[in-house]
Amino acid sequence: MKVSIVALAAGALIGGASASVHERHADFHKRWASDSAPAPAETCGCKTYTTTIYGEATLIPQLPSAEVNSTSVLPETTPAPVSTVIVVPVPTPMVTTCETPGTYTFPASTVTLTSTTVVCSASSTSVAPGPCTYGGVTTSVSASTTVTCPYATVETSGSVVTSIIKTTTYVCPSAGVYTIAPTTTSVSESTVFVYPVPETYEPGTYTAPVQVVTITETSKVYVCPFETISPSSSAPPPPPSTTAEASSAPPPPPPSSYVAPSPSKVSSVAPPPPPPSSYVAPPPESTYEAPPPESTYEAPSSVAPKPSPSSKPKPSSAPVHGDKWAITYTPYTTDGQCKSSDEISSDVAGIAAMGFSTVRVYATDCDALENVGGACKASGLKIILGVFIGPTGIGGSQDQVTDITSWGSSGNWGMVEMIVVGNEAIFNSYCSAEELAVFITTCKGAFGGAGYNGPVTTTEPLNVLTEAASSLCGVMDVVSANIQPFFNADVTADDAGDFVASQIKLVADCCPGLEAYNLECGWPSSGSPNGAAVPGRDAQQKAIAGIIEKAGGKTVIFSFQDDSWKAPGEFGVEQHFGCSDHF
Repeated sequence: MKVSIVALAAGALIGGASASVHERHADFHKRWASDSAPAPAETCGCKTYTTTIYGEATLIPQLPSAEVNSTSVLPETTPAPVSTVIVVPVPTPMVTTCETPGTYTFPASTVTLTSTTVVCSASSTSVAPGPCTYGGVTTSVSASTTVTCPYATVETSGSVVTSIIKTTTYVCPSAGVYTIAPTTTSVSESTVFVYPVPETYEPGTYTAPVQVVTITETSKVYVCPFETISPSSSAPPPPPSTTAEASSAPPPPPPSSYVAPSPSKVSSVAPPPPPPSSYVAPPPESTYEAPPPESTYEAPSSVAPKPSPSSKPKPSSAPVHGDKWAITYTPYTTDGQCKSSDEISSDVAGIAAMGFSTVRVYATDCDALENVGGACKASGLKIILGVFIGPTGIGGSQDQVTDITSWGSSGNWGMVEMIVVGNEAIFNSYCSAEELAVFITTCKGAFGGAGYNGPVTTTEPLNVLTEAASSLCGVMDVVSANIQPFFNADVTADDAGDFVASQIKLVADCCPGLEAYNLECGWPSSGSPNGAAVPGRDAQQKAIAGIIEKAGGKTVIFSFQDDSWKAPGEFGVEQHFGCSDHF
């Protein structure tokens, strides 16, 4: 894996972003209708005028070293950690390359702006081998028009690379979504590009807090974001101290349902970390290849399909009522293929009849925007959209952003309750917290530019969210986690509601001031016990009823139907979270 730095800002233009790429095994978690999106129907002619350059092109100066603290983790013979840091006079994130492992202290910094300033900040994207396009400015127009906007680019003179702001005029021949001044190239291996983007800062005071981090990798890129990313009308609060990659690492969260783990011990002091998401997108019909076998993995085709929700016996308990907000929905048949539009319409009408007001989808495959979105509109329901990040990383999710932007700007934003960028992408090592923060910001810009004014967030298990909060809280509009009470061995079905309500309070504590939500929560109807957590139809009914009673207004119930195409997973429960017949 390589990282290409295609732009460095000189003087007042220097900004940065942290990027890291994690390779994983075959993509079990996402199915795509196609490998690439069709080319846009229209193209734009352009004229480019250089209007403003913030800072002269100069040689990149010798970079000072960050203060280094000694650490007992390293042997005495290891050279002292050395880092390079770029200090900026505007509140773009400060980027530091830590060349050697060790403990680093990054001092607090305060920047005060007296006038509106446009500078080159930075963004990043992961791309797969082959031709790729990245960067540029995305805009949406409702009719034929001429668009004039600033964009960031780089100029190279010898060994000097300077990021500058230019202005370009595009003539857009018709309504649509256009990307202005993107970069097109080709790479031979998976690569992370860091490139300049224009960013506007209003007058105010911006602060970057003290950061004390322990680095365990060589040449690690670390980003210190400014805590106040909107203008401050009063003195900034005292800068907090946060720790990243602590030398005494916490135990890892439970593995994905496609990895056969050995049973983990439950601590008597604190509950075990929350489980991974139960959502795993099935493989595409025409390109499915069985993944490399794990110790207990069985391919979906070898699993006998469970009866559909409509054919299950009704539980003896009364139907679940109460505060029902949302339920997850995946538009797949029992064997993992895409449902027809008529089947989806019937399902969504059933969800409306159950008393839910909102449907959550994880991605845009199987024509989810048109089919699920259309069915929700017909049934008077809201929709929570998802930008799914899989093993190919953020670069593999760009088409979904374009699809959502185009669909939403066609008169559909009013039914969108929330957009979730990534579903446990950090937990699955599909991207870092810093990369995800940059991508969320990019998505918000694209959606907002196309007329969307609702919340954008991401979701992770609670323990991962807690560790990543310092990177994510500043870019999310609400804070969310996936809370699955069954995977806590001390929680019974009767206690599920109280447990979920207490966990939502911890989610809120991760990002004070943001509204907190639980975006995935259920109980299995079949499988093996996990300590006091026992699956079963009656247990599922009790758990769901308690969750809705205690936290229904903040919780997305998982899920509409069983997923027979999944692997059984730990405790053999992953196929059995369908609960629609309890309503």
